[in-house]
Amino acid sequence: MKNYLKNAGIILMSVFAFVSCNDDNDDPGMDAETYDTTFKVTDAPIDNANVEAVVVTITNVKVDGKALEGFAATTVNLAALVNGKTETLGNMDLKAGSYSNIEFELDFEKDVNGNTPGCYVEMADGTKDALVASSNKIAIQDKFEVLAKSANQVVIDFDLRKTVKEDKNTLSSDFNFVTMSELSAGIRVVNEELSGKITGTANDTNNTSDKIIVYAYEKGKFNADAETKGSGSSNVTFANAVTSSVVSGLSGSYNLSFLKEGEYELVFASYTEDNNELFFNSMLNAESTTGLNLGAISVTSSVQISANVTITGSK
Repeated sequence: MKNYLKNAGIILMSVFAFVSCNDDNDDPGMDAETYDTTFKVTDAPIDNANVEAVVVTITNVKVDGKALEGFAATTVNLAALVNGKTETLGNMDLKAGSYSNIEFELDFEKDVNGNTPGCYVEMADGTKDALVASSNKIAIQDKFEVLAKSANQVVIDFDLRKTVKEDKNTLSSDFNFVTMSELSAGIRVVNEELSGKITGTANDTNNTSDKIIVYAYEKGKFNADAETKGSGSSNVTFANAVTSSVVSGLSGSYNLSFLKEGEYELVFASYTEDNNELFFNSMLNAESTTGLNLGAISVTSSVQISANVTITGSK
């Protein structure tokens, strides 16, 4: 009997050991699995029609302290990357999950060809105004998700309207980066797979504005008094907008790209143009031509929503 119990115990321990070994092999395999993740940069437009280019020289990009693979220092005209256009920065193999630690390193002094400055605003007449900040390292605050799939596309939106300020108290244009906290907050990150977009036209039959800009807000987050007056040290207007688009062309088209899944409200603002500079005029009344509720537009991944509107007047 003792031998029977002894043998049974040995068999049972062997079974547990076998299961335990299998579990140990499975978990590390699952945890160690990574997915190719491509990082791209895009931009929401700057509110100045006289700006020809906004150039930044990026010398390093890190995710969780690790540099992107295949990344080489690059000089990018962010102002050209609007309406869904992107430029690839590099790749990294990442585990599925949530990330919130991205760092950009900029070269203010020289571009990749050795020309000065490395970061600047170029006006329509060709003049350049150097851009500098208190630090050349920007820690981005936004979170993004990496999915358990073969390839991920992560888009970094360097919103020029929020990250570059203009001093209008001088005779000539004087541009600079906003404060470091505002600069970090003005850059958003989204996995393209988990984003959708809203496109449409704004028909201004009454010719209410020299220029119209449409802003996308998370539902319920727009406060006209606060947003039009400006906020923070740099007095950024429409600071809480997720993204924006200039209504352009004969068709009056706009494109709000890379919106994370959720509900959004669209607001339309009127601007007066003077010597190619835009000055806020008023908020506009807009009506959907298809009965879409402009205050509660549901955006889901990989879906394009059409939101054509008619401008009926100023508020």
